[in-house]
Amino acid sequence: MDTIKIGITVGDINGIGLEVILKTLSNNLVYKNFAPIIYGSPKIVSYHKNIINLPDLHINQVKTPDQAQQGVINLITCWQESVNISLGQASAEAGKYALISLTEATKDLKAGDIHGIVTAPVDKQVIHNEQFPFIGHTEYFAKEFNSPTVMLMTSPNVSVGMVTDHIPLKDVSRSLSKDLIIEKIKILHKTLRRDFGYEKGKIAVLGLNPHAGDKGLIGDEELSIIRPAIVECKNQGIFVFGPYSADGFFGSAQFKKFEAVLALYHDQGLIPFKTIAFSEGVNFTAGLPVVRTSPDHGVGYDIAGQNVADETSFRHALQMAFDVVRNRRSYDEAHNNPIAKRAKNFEDEVLKDEN
Repeated sequence: MDTIKIGITVGDINGIGLEVILKTLSNNLVYKNFAPIIYGSPKIVSYHKNIINLPDLHINQVKTPDQAQQGVINLITCWQESVNISLGQASAEAGKYALISLTEATKDLKAGDIHGIVTAPVDKQVIHNEQFPFIGHTEYFAKEFNSPTVMLMTSPNVSVGMVTDHIPLKDVSRSLSKDLIIEKIKILHKTLRRDFGYEKGKIAVLGLNPHAGDKGLIGDEELSIIRPAIVECKNQGIFVFGPYSADGFFGSAQFKKFEAVLALYHDQGLIPFKTIAFSEGVNFTAGLPVVRTSPDHGVGYDIAGQNVADETSFRHALQMAFDVVRNRRSYDEAHNNPIAKRAKNFEDEVLKDEN
């Protein structure tokens, strides 16, 4: 198989994005099996290398992804001009170059020249414009690849997806429908199997209202749309359960019994997730035909340039991008050629018996 190439966007150049990127890549054991490619500028990268005391970190400059080498840090130059860096400050200039990095990497992702992408954090206020009219990366990739998605926050201990993402709380209830919940459950079911290797991954669905509606006493969404969606998915062979009262579900650690949890709105899922797994969480966009991950933190203006940012979440995001690309290859090979798979299994059993 060809070398797996993972694109890395620089995010907001005034934040901690490049700090956590370079700290992660300073350990070449992290990427010994694939080729990481930063989309940015040699000058910007050099500036941040010096800020965090990694001046000798070698960067392999390439013009196209096919020139990228496995086990080394590769850089594609997306702009030549000098850029003002104001660490810890929001600026339109930072938004401009964050978008250039993102669009150049996405172009190569669409062309199949890279196999996955890890996006460093951006400041939504400064990147938002006519070219980027999106609330966040998740919505951007859903539009670019014309694909329904689930924003899935995942960690070794808990994985939480959302039915609705970045919308005001007052709009959540009227945005929900049986069909939407079914769509999100099916996306989660597929990603558990293809991306994470759970053939029978169990999914828990939370209720919208306190006490999951208390049998209709506190809102009727559980009875009218959430439970019917769960029942329909169960009838299609999906291991899905609920709806559960969110407070008791997390308070009693029931989440440990499931491979994924589906929350109805952003904070319902993100508050317990970040309480449990903030330093190691990864934002994975389930449902895309390509692989996209991101660390679970923001631009970190308050600590930018201080060399104190924790790179753990970014490291997990990079490792997950590689793992999911590899998992998809294995899954697709096995399911697209089941005869070959059975032959290989038979051959393995014969060799096992002979030994």
